[in-house]
Amino acid sequence: MSKRVLVAVDLQNDFITGSLGTKEAQAMVDRAVEKIRHFDGKVLFTQDTHSPDYLKTQEGRLLPVEHCVKGTWGWQLEPRVEAVRATTPIEKPTFGSKGLAEVLKAWDTYEGPLEEIVLIGLCTDICVVSNALLLKAYLPEVPITVDASCCAGVTPEAHRHALEVLRSCQVQVLE
Repeated sequence: MSKRVLVAVDLQNDFITGSLGTKEAQAMVDRAVEKIRHFDGKVLFTQDTHSPDYLKTQEGRLLPVEHCVKGTWGWQLEPRVEAVRATTPIEKPTFGSKGLAEVLKAWDTYEGPLEEIVLIGLCTDICVVSNALLLKAYLPEVPITVDASCCAGVTPEAHRHALEVLRSCQVQVLE
């Protein structure tokens, strides 16, 4: 079994065509699906998950756009992504997922060292960068890679800035 893991971060309707969707996110979905379909290793998914009182949370006050409310269309994985999903998504109420980090740390500890963790998804400048840096903290010796061609940011400029931050934190960035 390959010791590589692909993490598909928040490939949900609201980030693609919904309340926080962008044309860049829409343009990368087919590439992301192909990456998931042909990845040699385990594929995990995260799912941004909020409650109906999202706008009363700190995040909601700072980003006052209701999105990814559990059970709604916007919360669901994009249909092409859902069609290739083989594992239950890890729900996360915040940008970075401690649950994801703990699962991967346990695999690394009990099943032998992970060779690489690859991240794709949305949004590069928020949840992708948060999860990459969280995983770097939990698993400092495991190479972390972000495939930029399968990511999109809130804006193209924010996407580019996030990639620079990732590079400076010793995350490999594939263009």
